[in-house]
Amino acid sequence: MSSGLWGQEKVTSPYWEERIFYLLIQEYSVTDKQTQKVLKVPKGAIGQYVQDRAVGHSRVPPAKGKKNQMGLRILEQPHVVLFVDEKDVVEINEKHTELLLAITNCESRFHSLPFSLTKMPNANGTIGHSPLSLSVQSVMGELNTTPVPDSPPAAASPGSCHGLEVGSLAEVKENPPFYGVIRWIGQPPGLSDVLAGLELEDECTGCTDGTFRGTRYFTCALKKALFVKLKSCRPDSRFASLQPVSNQIERCNSLAFGGYLSEVVEENTPPRMEKEGLEIMMGKKKGIQGHYNSCYLDSTLFCLFAFSSVLDTVLLRPKDKDDVEYYSETQELLRTEIVNPLRIYGYVCATKIMKLRKILEKVGAASGFTSEEKDPEEFLNILFHHILRVEPLLKIRSAGQKVQDCYFYQIFMEKNEKVGVPTIQQLLEWSFINSSLKFAEAPSCLIIQMPRFGKDFKLFKKIFPSLELNITDLLEDTPRQCRICGGLAVYECRECYEDPDIAAGTIKQFCKDCNTQVHLHPKRLNHKFNPVSLPKDLPDREWRHSCVPCQKMELFAVLCIETSHYVAFVKYGRDDSAWLFFDSMADRDGGQNGFNIPQVTPCPEVREYLKMSPEDLHSLDTRRIQGCARRLLCDAYMCMYQSPTMSLYK
Repeated sequence: MSSGLWGQEKVTSPYWEERIFYLLIQEYSVTDKQTQKVLKVPKGAIGQYVQDRAVGHSRVPPAKGKKNQMGLRILEQPHVVLFVDEKDVVEINEKHTELLLAITNCESRFHSLPFSLTKMPNANGTIGHSPLSLSVQSVMGELNTTPVPDSPPAAASPGSCHGLEVGSLAEVKENPPFYGVIRWIGQPPGLSDVLAGLELEDECTGCTDGTFRGTRYFTCALKKALFVKLKSCRPDSRFASLQPVSNQIERCNSLAFGGYLSEVVEENTPPRMEKEGLEIMMGKKKGIQGHYNSCYLDSTLFCLFAFSSVLDTVLLRPKDKDDVEYYSETQELLRTEIVNPLRIYGYVCATKIMKLRKILEKVGAASGFTSEEKDPEEFLNILFHHILRVEPLLKIRSAGQKVQDCYFYQIFMEKNEKVGVPTIQQLLEWSFINSSLKFAEAPSCLIIQMPRFGKDFKLFKKIFPSLELNITDLLEDTPRQCRICGGLAVYECRECYEDPDIAAGTIKQFCKDCNTQVHLHPKRLNHKFNPVSLPKDLPDREWRHSCVPCQKMELFAVLCIETSHYVAFVKYGRDDSAWLFFDSMADRDGGQNGFNIPQVTPCPEVREYLKMSPEDLHSLDTRRIQGCARRLLCDAYMCMYQSPTMSLYK
């Protein structure tokens, strides 16, 4: 709703608290007295009650045989006053009015509030909701109409969510209850509560096909999508006695999952790329099947192995005497039952993933891998460090200290208020510069964790996923180019980094002459610059007029999370539109004893947003971002890069 509608301040207007609004559930026609034209007022239009307020808005029951009518000033057509039957409208409060007016299309608005608009008279003659109507409080509660603050939103209490996740069978406590499958969990813009989007078993008047406030969150049949507070949901009580926790683990076996089993492939298989890879991987029942809080693991494995071979050495190293006893079992499972089948057939069933989860559970440092939701970094640490003993992917040195080994890099930084939408290139450089870090070696695989705290608070609302990372200036003992003349740089100045007058937004390094010239400026006289670490036998003159080679890495996957569900974006080809979106729990077959159906969907629309400048992306309303691209730009959790020269199969 526009701020103009609420132009009267509550403090100064004695009538503010008495304003009453109604939503039309029938179309009306009215003659314009000035033009004598017939105007149509569609269902979904909102009107303000205009009857004399001196009677306290009480509507006296009409005389016998007469209809009970009221006068409404239609907000979209302020000069129109319409007299309507009470049976053709539903009363809505001020905050829901504001929410609904943000949806400009009346037909869409009519289907936006997920509660039944069927009404029946109460004993006192007033209009009330039918027994099948859903309490508005359970859907929205008190709407937050103030601007969303930058402070972290409150995380949902685990106790209030009953362990529910996407794919869970749930019910909403009403009279009678609503039953359905949770298709989406998240926090829409402007709301303080985490909502769940359910696909109901039965149609309900007023429900949608997966849209809420004009934004699509999932797709289902019309009148079956219901959005409610997550804390208003609970596990489907009809199946409570059938599914103790241990059953969800033991049920994930070849007998129960007979119709969903996947192949075993012994032959080592490189990823299928471009059109061939797309044809193998695209569709329903594709990707890795999710089961019982496995989305973090499904999405991480899909990112790492579906279309990249950069970590395939992990699958091939022979066992040595220092490896754990279940090293070979784990490696064989990963190679022949997960990675190879995924690349050849485009599908891996949940029973294979449960095998891996049971192995992870054996590690003394871990617990809950067969049943609980975990973080991807916890999974990677247990798998790579404790079981497979993978050589650390990153070797990083801080200010000349001893090299630190790690598998992924977490970006830590304070928010730069001058930057609306940062690129991954900027974030990595800022983080390295502020912490005085350098790569001791050029990595073959670089996994970067975004600057966010837990699953809820994000430092930036959008992040631009750089398709290419230039890490040349982040490497030690590597020739680097002078920012002024292009020759060999021998000095680096941390204090020049923020200076917009010299190659804005880049690391500042200079040759000897340019460094002297730059620091003659009065505002740079006191800068403390440091020598660049170079190979010892590298003479300056050999590089003076030659091109300094760049070390670049390519983005191959992005792991995303929205509230509590992980999904993945992977690149299957060279073109900027060659992106696939993967959700291990995209659909459901059956009830509590049913199965999740994974899905892989092309999302070429991503290209249009990756062609935009960060400034244009910052000014773009998030709600206008099409298709899956919103999740890529707004929900990134880990971005994965690979060296184009270090693939096992090249």
